[in-house]
Amino acid sequence: MRFPTSRLSKNRSIQRREALYGLLFICPAVLGMLIFNLGPILAALVFSFTKYSIITKPKWTGLANYQKAFTEELVAQSFGITAYYVLVSVPLGIGLAFAVALLLNRIKGAYIYRTAFYVPSVVPTVASAVIWLVILNPSVGLVNYFIGLFGVKGPGWLIDPDWATPGLILMSLWSIGTGMVLYLAGLQSVPEHLHEAAEIDGARAWRRFFAITLPMMTPTLFFHLVMGLIASFQAFNAPFIMTRGGPVNSTYYISLLIYDNAFRYFKMGYASATAWMLFILVLLLTFLILKTSRSWVYYEGRTGGRF
Repeated sequence: MRFPTSRLSKNRSIQRREALYGLLFICPAVLGMLIFNLGPILAALVFSFTKYSIITKPKWTGLANYQKAFTEELVAQSFGITAYYVLVSVPLGIGLAFAVALLLNRIKGAYIYRTAFYVPSVVPTVASAVIWLVILNPSVGLVNYFIGLFGVKGPGWLIDPDWATPGLILMSLWSIGTGMVLYLAGLQSVPEHLHEAAEIDGARAWRRFFAITLPMMTPTLFFHLVMGLIASFQAFNAPFIMTRGGPVNSTYYISLLIYDNAFRYFKMGYASATAWMLFILVLLLTFLILKTSRSWVYYEGRTGGRF
């Protein structure tokens, strides 16, 4: 059956009009992304090969900024401190958020506790940092007060180089509520009939957890791991407000180093090179996690949990 040419032309005209309207609607978002995201990223890449101090014109220097960054001791120290923060805070945050979600998944009145755990996640970082400056105060802080109840003298959290980063890690656990909500949503989507069948077969709680719950939660764990890794490498507000990189550069994370070089010493080219080094490092780690996830992330309906 053939349609009249006029009807086909009319349909095509409607489709073109709808496509045009769609493009018009997404234009603001696309322009915003190009101007405020992609633009600065490409500009930083260009500046990383120049000597640029905002008030002077960029001068091409090739790989000089990268060579300096690779050989400067402070850059290596900052990357090391940042890696320490990431390697401790991310697993702790994931583990605690998952544990809290498991505890709250089936208890009565869980919504009250869920709200209590989630509220700190929506508190602005600046306000949280000010609160934790008081909580971690060696003399009047709540943390050392509770430690003192056991007859142990608490450390000087933010004034002792050995305890400054642990203090910031402790503060990062303040926002486990976001992860908890993700895990609660995942736990409630685990098919109940799987647990019932395993229970009929005589499987105990731990066996059901490792054979059913944990595999079904691996996509959520994977997402939380990647997002936590990226966010932790970019940690800036808390160390900037609470320690300013001290004491003795013990919390001088790479984000603070980039900030100081860019806006304190006006070495925009050098700061851009360091920022791109951080970007490449995070990109490689994310890609590594993505590749290894094929062996441990389970997706229902796909053999072996592979993509």
